[in-house]
Amino acid sequence: MDNEGVGSWLARRCRRSAAKRAIIFQGEETTYGELLDRSDRLANALVARGVGKGDRVAFLGENQPAYIEVMFAVGTIGAIYVPLNTRLTVPELHYQLTDSGATALIFAPTHDGQSLAAARDTDVRTLIRVGEGAEAPVENYEEVLAASSSEHLDVRVTRDDPALIIYTSGTTGSPKGALLTHGNLTFSAVNFIVDYDVASDDIMLLNSPLFHIASLGHGLLPFILKGGSLIVEAGFNAPRVLELIERHKVTQLTGVPTTYQMLAEDPAWETTDLSSVRSLACGGSAVPVRVIEAYAAKGLAFSGGYGMTETAPGATSLSPQRVVIGSSGQSHFFTDVRIRTSDNQPCEVGEVGEIQVQGPNVIKEYWQKPEASKAAFADGVWFRSGDMGYFDEESFIFISDRLKDMIISGGENIYPAEIERVILELPQVADVAVIGIADDRWGEVPRAVVQVKEGAVLSEDEVIAHMQGRLARYKQPKAVRFLGAFPRTASGKIRKNELRANPEIVD
Repeated sequence: MDNEGVGSWLARRCRRSAAKRAIIFQGEETTYGELLDRSDRLANALVARGVGKGDRVAFLGENQPAYIEVMFAVGTIGAIYVPLNTRLTVPELHYQLTDSGATALIFAPTHDGQSLAAARDTDVRTLIRVGEGAEAPVENYEEVLAASSSEHLDVRVTRDDPALIIYTSGTTGSPKGALLTHGNLTFSAVNFIVDYDVASDDIMLLNSPLFHIASLGHGLLPFILKGGSLIVEAGFNAPRVLELIERHKVTQLTGVPTTYQMLAEDPAWETTDLSSVRSLACGGSAVPVRVIEAYAAKGLAFSGGYGMTETAPGATSLSPQRVVIGSSGQSHFFTDVRIRTSDNQPCEVGEVGEIQVQGPNVIKEYWQKPEASKAAFADGVWFRSGDMGYFDEESFIFISDRLKDMIISGGENIYPAEIERVILELPQVADVAVIGIADDRWGEVPRAVVQVKEGAVLSEDEVIAHMQGRLARYKQPKAVRFLGAFPRTASGKIRKNELRANPEIVD
């Protein structure tokens, strides 16, 4: 095949196991052959609508088979897939459609209003709705597929060609599109298969959103590559997850500490047969001890790891066969990790420094942001994570802090600068800092600390109301604290560590 990228995977898989079950969704099964047919029909339909190599195609909707069909169709023709976060507001979605230059948007009926509003005044000229009732200029997804050819297109695509843009907010508050190549996604999947022993008879329950690289890169793609089966769920529901595990004999799960905690707290936990499960992959933040103990009582242990969107997503992995308490494991098989001082010199064992990552799974650039791309790398090839950590004598990595002050809430990355920028729109605000507060359910939640201008009056309710519609709900602090003045460094920067240590702010 001329296509060396992800878009060729379904055709390659069908040479071996076209009749094998690929997806289970709402009780309906789809074989690899059927998945290829639908993906090929969409690929031809997109080409007929002027989408070609290098063009961007966006998708907005919950997990469903169409999510997967669109991704592989886009890869087949060498276009670039842009999965959109369903929790974003219209202005946030509009920015990503505009910045990516997407010319086609495929969306679920649950996001009609968002999609049409966000696509206005962008380059989007093709709108396809995955559901009944589409009206011009919006087309119906099933009708588009039915009218299209099932011929498999073999476009020349190399592993260095771009495959995916996933937006990740930076500390400046300006979202950046991490540009992942076909090679990045391929080696990320291979890393997962090698380090977590994925087998072709594995059954993965996929309920984490596919707009996150963790679910896509370490959920969907490794199991398609290996020829396993995927139970695709639109979202997380603890009783349903437990019921699906028992009914389908699920062997692999991925999630964040919050979802695993919710499973263990469900009334059906004690009576559910979990004997088929052999791997629990968990990312986002550390798993609470009480959750670890609940799963250990059922003979289950977690596979951990560390990574980010820019590493597609894995940098390190921790196997349950070699658990080192508090560690995020060792470098993935085809990935290298190093620790550097502030002047980019090697750190000694146990010395805290910046975590840097290199490998074929690491992005080369951000979409149309050359300065940010250059600044993101040390020595030209080592991605600067902005996170702090150290190695032990066996090269197990320990994460100690985040330079970027990122908050991880229920597996979602929240960047304080983005929230701070919105709150600073209020004329009464002199300054603001957003910090993460420990939360039993979500791991962390954001909290805003506001300094009001002299003579001005501002209430907590006014701050919270201002964020409505400007930020996704999961980013919005639910509580606001007020300070007369912020503790600052000599250079004037707010000392967020002191805010986190102030009981009047964190309680």
